Amino acid sequence: MQKKIGKKILVTGGAGFIGSYVVGLFVNKYPNYEVFNLDALTYAGNLENLRDIEGVSNYTFLKADINDAQEIARLFQKHQFDRVIHLAAESHVDRSITDPLAFVKTNVIGTMNLLNAAKECWKNDMENKVFYHISTDEVYGTLGETGLFTETTSYAPNSPYSASKASSDHFVRAYGETYDLPFIISNCSNNYGPNQFPEKLIPLFINNIIEEKPLPVYGNGDYTRDWLYVIDHACAIDEVFHKGKNKETYNIGGINEWKNIELVKLLCQIMDVKLHRKEGSSAKLISFIKDRPGHDKRYAIDASKIGKQLGWKPTVTFEEGLVKTVDWYLNNEEWLNHLTSGTYKDYYFNQYSTK
Repeated sequence: MQKKIGKKILVTGGAGFIGSYVVGLFVNKYPNYEVFNLDALTYAGNLENLRDIEGVSNYTFLKADINDAQEIARLFQKHQFDRVIHLAAESHVDRSITDPLAFVKTNVIGTMNLLNAAKECWKNDMENKVFYHISTDEVYGTLGETGLFTETTSYAPNSPYSASKASSDHFVRAYGETYDLPFIISNCSNNYGPNQFPEKLIPLFINNIIEEKPLPVYGNGDYTRDWLYVIDHACAIDEVFHKGKNKETYNIGGINEWKNIELVKLLCQIMDVKLHRKEGSSAKLISFIKDRPGHDKRYAIDASKIGKQLGWKPTVTFEEGLVKTVDWYLNNEEWLNHLTSGTYKDYYFNQYSTK
């Protein structure tokens, strides 16, 4: 039997890539919920991703920064949120190497601000409350040629980004044990799909192929990642939110391992067809650049727990999802051009221009 769910749902980072899919899903699927989207609208937040639900009666946008403890506490007291889906985060490994303190501020201190506000707001009634924290498989570190990350794999983060997410995971668990704050954690693999900000590998390379710019591949490209289509992830979050057990962790993966260089070659093949270019022309843009520090060799998730306990499994193959993603970007070049102007160009030059 489905447990009773509080109806005031706060989604942090709801204007971001994954968050916008979660907000849209919940607003449309659960009209009896009041869905609050809290986002600071930094470079990766884009309300254009939520244009379809603007004005819908059960949706409210709150412009606020999770680093502002007083404002977060005020919003909890004003709206009396029943449940939190915490997605707001700095999430790009390359940026974390350049500015690690920004990741500590948002991913650790920001999470603490939310935990403190929830603890205070719910202190007299924890029933039907939950703090659902979305994390990453990168907290587990790196794998060799074999093996999978499970929910009991020891943490061994190797980048400032993954270390900040590991810290936030630990604080969520600590609040559960120390203050009996109800929580759930999920750790996901690499997401991809439409609307993703073009600092991540797939949209970055789609944009570069369109503009016939070099495709900067770290090292020899021999790094393996598990890829999860963003809509599959949003559906998994829905299942965990409604059926996940208190104080449990669920790994969410695409069961879909690809070496970076093989992924890039497949993307080049798809783009050549879509752009009516000569076969092999996009692959000529591949440019191997100096490897980044602390680069994890391989990620791969064992998603059997969420499958057995909650009945979720990915539905989109990587090849299918990649074609859907390419089609979306090619049909939304104005959106892409808007995001790749201004300060992003400066960041891109500094990050990828030297070998």
